[in-house]
Amino acid sequence: MTLTQLEIFSLVAELRGFTSAAKRLGITQSAVSHAIKSLEQELGVELLRRHQAHVELSDIGQQLLLRARAMLGLANTLQQEAADARGMKRGTLRIGSFGPTSSMKLLPMILQHYRAAHPGIEVHIDEGPDRQVIQWLEERRIDIGFVVLPEERFDTFALVEDQMVALVPATHPLAARSSLTLGELCNDPFILTQAGSSELVSRMFTAARLTPDIRYRSSQLLSTLETVSRGEALTVVAELSLPSAADGRYVKKALSPQVKRQVGLAVLDQRQASPATLAFIKLAMSLDYP
Repeated sequence: MTLTQLEIFSLVAELRGFTSAAKRLGITQSAVSHAIKSLEQELGVELLRRHQAHVELSDIGQQLLLRARAMLGLANTLQQEAADARGMKRGTLRIGSFGPTSSMKLLPMILQHYRAAHPGIEVHIDEGPDRQVIQWLEERRIDIGFVVLPEERFDTFALVEDQMVALVPATHPLAARSSLTLGELCNDPFILTQAGSSELVSRMFTAARLTPDIRYRSSQLLSTLETVSRGEALTVVAELSLPSAADGRYVKKALSPQVKRQVGLAVLDQRQASPATLAFIKLAMSLDYP
């Protein structure tokens, strides 16, 4: 068993195909097939079920995939610790990011300084809903992820704090109010953004024993803003996720009582984090965010 075999197995499982994995790795499909077959023969189990259009993990394959990713992560840490002794001239950092808050407001500033300090580190960024980032961390598909705190499953590091705000159409009667309660947002159609802080929004209403009239669910904040702008629904979002330029077709209102949100970084285990990951955390915590 080699690390190359484990890397190929992990990538085939992620992309669900030999051809796509071969393209990503820059090798032939036959080389990918040979590596998987050799690994299966050595372990004595079927890791992947082959179908005409795709492959899927067997039950034992799903179990061993987590082990394989853990071994690859430790191997990467070993390589980066050696690189650290040479001034961290090379290495890889895999980052999970969610929504506009981390992808547009935090990550660009961090990466600008990080690339200047560590130009040899290759950075991979995966973007998805906040719950997806957490899953990626648990599956060891990423080294570090942006999360909404608290998150007790991981070692976490707080970066910024903002507040949850209500968004209403500019022509809505509630637009004249200085602040709004959650109860006042339950009388109109509501749109819930699946990315970002959807779980926090749901918990807010549950804690207040209220049920918003959810008529729409959107995977992206831009769709949510457009729906509110057209006067079709109200919503609650994190203030930091909003575009810097005001739209004019919707207005932002503080909630009463105020609800804070904290965003930070999370790793599965700080003790096993690579030097590149630890350097990213240290740098991110040293910056002043707008």
